[in-house]
Amino acid sequence: MSMPPVETRNVPAVSSDPQSMYFAVRNLKAYYGDSYIVQDISFDINEGEILALLGRNGAGKTSTLRTIARAGSPALREGEIWLKGDAVHAMQSFQAARHGIQLVPEDRRIIPGMTVEENLDLACISGELGWPYERIYELFPRLKERRRQEGTTLSGGEQQMLAIARALARDLKLLLLDEPYEGLAPVVRQDIEKALIEVRSAGITTIIVEQNVFAALKIADRAIILDSGEQVFSGSAEDVLQNESLRHDYLAI
Repeated sequence: MSMPPVETRNVPAVSSDPQSMYFAVRNLKAYYGDSYIVQDISFDINEGEILALLGRNGAGKTSTLRTIARAGSPALREGEIWLKGDAVHAMQSFQAARHGIQLVPEDRRIIPGMTVEENLDLACISGELGWPYERIYELFPRLKERRRQEGTTLSGGEQQMLAIARALARDLKLLLLDEPYEGLAPVVRQDIEKALIEVRSAGITTIIVEQNVFAALKIADRAIILDSGEQVFSGSAEDVLQNESLRHDYLAI
C-alpha cells in the first residue's frame, strides 16, 4: 500500500529584500531550448549555511546549480540571483566566479597533464586568492602527499578533494557541489564530509546536490526539494529526516 501524498507544500516565504540577504534567488526560470527546466524557484541562504538541494533524477537540481553559476546552459530567462547585494543574474560565468561563486561539477574536470599543485595554480590565475596552499593541505593531507602527481591519476576520492581544493584556492563565497559523493567508498566519503564541515566552520556557504539523501542531510542545515523543476519543499534538514511521507513522495526513500 502506497503512502498518502503530502498534503501541503512547505515552501516558506522568503525575504522581501533579497539584496539584504547573504545569498538569494528569486523566481528563477531557466530553459534548455524550449524546455522549461528550472521553474520559478526562490530561496535564501545565510552565510555559513549548508543547503541540501534534493530531488529525483531529472528534478532540475544540477540545472539549478548551473544557472546560479551562470554556466551558459540552461539559459536564465527570468529571475534574480543576489550574492551579498551583487546582481549575479547580470553576470557571465567568469564574472560570477570572480565574485566568489565556485561550481564543483560531478565530473570534477581535473586538468590532464598537470600536477595537483599545477591544477591549484591554474585556479589562482584570475580573481582574488582564497585559502593558502598550506591551509588547503591541512584540510586534505593526501593532496600534499601527491602534490607533484598528475591530477588525473589520483583516485576518485582524491580527485574530488582536488576539485574542492581548487574552489578554496580562489576567493570563495558560495560553494556549489554537484554529487560530491558519487562513486566514493564510504571511508572516503567520510573524509569529504569532515572537510565540508570544516569549510562550513570557516563561514563558507555551500549548496550540495547529492543523490545520497541521508549523507547530504547529515551535514546540511536546511533542505530544498525539487520535483520536475518545481520547488515543493523548503525547511530544515531535520524536517526531511522526520517526514517519511515527504521522502517517499518526492525522494522515493
